[in-house]
Amino acid sequence: MALLQRLLAVLLRVLVAGEHAAPPPPRGGGGARYARVFCFGNSLTDTGNNAILPATAGGPSSSPPYGMTYFHRPTGRSSDGRLVVDFLVEALRVPQPTPYLAGKTAADFLPGTNFAVAGATALEPELLSSRGIVSVVTVSMSNQTFWFEDVLQLLATSPDGRRRILETSLFFFGEIGVNDYFLAFESNYTVERAATLVPDIVGAIRSAVIATIAAGARTVVVTGMIPLGCEPSVLALSAGDAAAGDYDPETGCDSRFNHLAELHNRALIRMLRQLRRAFPAVAVHYADYYRPVTAIVASPAKHGFGERPLVACCGGGGNAYNFDFAAFCGTPASTVCGDPSEYVSWDGTHYTEAANRFVARAMLRGASLPPLSMALSRSGENAIAGPAAT
Repeated sequence: MALLQRLLAVLLRVLVAGEHAAPPPPRGGGGARYARVFCFGNSLTDTGNNAILPATAGGPSSSPPYGMTYFHRPTGRSSDGRLVVDFLVEALRVPQPTPYLAGKTAADFLPGTNFAVAGATALEPELLSSRGIVSVVTVSMSNQTFWFEDVLQLLATSPDGRRRILETSLFFFGEIGVNDYFLAFESNYTVERAATLVPDIVGAIRSAVIATIAAGARTVVVTGMIPLGCEPSVLALSAGDAAAGDYDPETGCDSRFNHLAELHNRALIRMLRQLRRAFPAVAVHYADYYRPVTAIVASPAKHGFGERPLVACCGGGGNAYNFDFAAFCGTPASTVCGDPSEYVSWDGTHYTEAANRFVARAMLRGASLPPLSMALSRSGENAIAGPAAT
């Protein structure tokens, strides 16, 4: 069953039978079942922390052409427009979460908080360093968990106050771990050696999810790994090392890197199943990133995209993937495509708003309550549900 179809079925039982002693829907009408969203992750979920954090401030997402499609200005999002989490927030009709580093008071954080930071890793810098891997952005999953605990103390000092806030909140763990793998590749790890990081990365995600559950979270959504072998950056940089048989004939993606992503996702799903058994009163769900993206790449025209799904919209370098770090999006050597909605990849490492919309709607497929069905009604895609963490 699709991700939020199962989630909403739980909510319907709560509302009808009083299961889990859930509170009534937040005020404001519209059928909303949540008051806010708390977000964790990296640049695929970051809506502005990177523009404030000293290590990333002034980076590409702070300058044009980032933000050109929807916001018409850079917002710190690593895309031409909205991210998956933006579409989720819109569908749920809840406020846009405040980037953690942009907030100061309880009033700033009460509508929801986004702890995601571009460049963040799942593993702590010390652990990466012990493996010969250096992280420039020293924000890990554990840092974001500490930030969440700080915000929670600011929002409510009593256990009852915290419980009321968390029971009406959706916890969204965007994809995290991709930076750990990319940093490993930069440190001369082979794909096979990078796979040895999977248990530790999934363990770091598990610890963060448990921390939110221990605090009182009742609904948690955890996003899987993207198809690494379909990233223009990976394809461009690994082209000299790949043999003809390393490419998937259906998608053109590098199968070696996609196998690593699949290994990660299988381990993640197993972990989420364990959490569901350990915490039966908590709704823990898996959100599939992998299959929606590979579906677009395999059949772009079917899903409303252009003929070159493995080419970066914004970039340069003259290769088949329009990607080169020396001509990264936003640099003088780069150019931007005329219509980002025809592209899957925005800058070779992040997705376009069009791709993010497709992924978000795939995650929300099957939802029937008004806030979600209205958002989905505008979608012409044949959305794809991910495997459920049962």
